[in-house]
Amino acid sequence: MNNSYESIDNALDIESSIVESKPVKPVPQKQERNDITKDYEYTRANLYSLIEKGQEAINGIMELAGESASPRAYEVAGQLIKSVADTTDKLADLQKKLKDLEEDNSKKSPSNVTNNALFVGSTSELSKLLKQGFLNNNDENSE
Repeated sequence: MNNSYESIDNALDIESSIVESKPVKPVPQKQERNDITKDYEYTRANLYSLIEKGQEAINGIMELAGESASPRAYEVAGQLIKSVADTTDKLADLQKKLKDLEEDNSKKSPSNVTNNALFVGSTSELSKLLKQGFLNNNDENSE
């Protein structure tokens, strides 16, 4: 073994090797993704349907308000227009929420995995081993 840890290996009377770890690709949760997609498509279709029905109702109430010249008919038309506008805002919010969910899902998975080695012993034992290792390295370098 010709690495920088050789002195520590000799001091601990062990053999070690450096193992390169490959990045682990997270397995996507397909079921959750399918549910989100289904819910999004269902909600989007319902909002489109509500907007179209609201447009038809607005056309009808505007016609009625024009014929009757009733202030109440115009008030109802105004409320209906506001309701349809709110529904179109909900449609835009739905797009944003889906985008946020997709970003959150991509951030949840860990980007890398770190494997740490662990020394079991007292600090004085570790100091002695490290000192021995440094002394051995200095002796080898001076030769």
